[in-house]
Amino acid sequence: MIKPFTTPDFEQTHRLRLNTLIRLRWLAIAGQSVAVIVVAYWLQFPLPVSLCFALIACSAWLNLFLTFRFPSTHRLPPNSALATLLFDSLQLAGLLYVTGGLTNPFSLLLTVPVVISATTLPLKMTAALGALVMAMATVLVFRHMPLPWVEGERLAMPFVYVAGMWVALFSSITFTAVYAWRVAEEARLLANALAATELVLQREQHLSALDGLAAAAAHELGTPLATITVVAKEMERALGNDPKFREDVTLLRSQSERCREILKRLTSLSSESEGHMARLPLTSLIEEVIAPHRDFGIAIRLEPGERIGQEPVGHRNPGVIYGLGNLVENAVDFAASTVTVRWRWNDEAVTIDVVDDGPGFRPEILDRIGEPYMSTRQGPEPGGGLGLGLFIAKTLLERSGAGLSFFNANERGMGAVAQVSWRRDQFVSRRPAPDIMHDTA
Repeated sequence: MIKPFTTPDFEQTHRLRLNTLIRLRWLAIAGQSVAVIVVAYWLQFPLPVSLCFALIACSAWLNLFLTFRFPSTHRLPPNSALATLLFDSLQLAGLLYVTGGLTNPFSLLLTVPVVISATTLPLKMTAALGALVMAMATVLVFRHMPLPWVEGERLAMPFVYVAGMWVALFSSITFTAVYAWRVAEEARLLANALAATELVLQREQHLSALDGLAAAAAHELGTPLATITVVAKEMERALGNDPKFREDVTLLRSQSERCREILKRLTSLSSESEGHMARLPLTSLIEEVIAPHRDFGIAIRLEPGERIGQEPVGHRNPGVIYGLGNLVENAVDFAASTVTVRWRWNDEAVTIDVVDDGPGFRPEILDRIGEPYMSTRQGPEPGGGLGLGLFIAKTLLERSGAGLSFFNANERGMGAVAQVSWRRDQFVSRRPAPDIMHDTA
């Protein structure tokens, strides 16, 4: 069983990259500048151009300051990111104030800082920024300069229209911010859970590679030990019957010979039995999976089912062993007295069922079993309860080509059922998972 996986500190692992905000602000500066130029010089609407470009210059100055002050890889802590987004909101509100307030169709751009906050900052900060933006929008309903229009004419918008713009802005901020926050939160949780899965698989691969390390050690130590043995023999021959050193030299030679024998056995263990150990019949796989869970006060019963053809023999896969072991461990945790492991095979499929006699899966979570951070436990328990165990098991088993399903048994005295099934040709040809350390290098 792996150590409980705790959610990483949000402030340390999900900081917004400063370069992202700088690029978005340059895009906003370009768009604002084009809009001012088009309205003032192409449409020739009366517009306080100097005041508009002064506000735009504030954004440009901030961008230049941040660009030269911090490296491009700098990530902002949440408080700093909130401050920069608040500045963007105030700058945009200032532009809207001098160009018609909420009667300006560009007022919907006030949603942008809130959406960015929703995808990168904690929910409380996003809510605070959204409240401040709506406060600015409320002020712009009643206090603003006239909307630029044809010179000599004044475009008066009815209050109902302005109130509708306020409602539309409020609805847009609420919906898009909640939606963006929810999608980003699910992506963060999934990324954390996948990272935990990779760590588990890497540990299992390291354990399975110990025999290779033993062979390498034997190979590397063989040459110096052979030299020590030869030198010890020469010293023993040269000293003859010298009572002062003969006993020590004889002991040195015998112990070096013993070390060589030990290394020889390690080498033979890896080279002669590696092929045998790499192949794992289905029944041996099941026995290896359930062995660590036999002494926990819960009886584990084995029930072979339909067996058509020869027993399928697959390759030893640490991910499969861990995944099946996690399913058995989960069944032992919830069983009242007995866990039943059933297996069957035919010419098309290989199937393993893990059944406990506990209360079964609750209906409201049955369709979500296997999702990260979705626990099947009803109360907080020390050391677990995050729902990562089944997610990791499901991910590792699906990587091997297995299909998983979870349901409640219809048999009397039986509770939850976890069913794992492979196509027979896929189980037999299955290879161990790739080495993460090399794949991610």
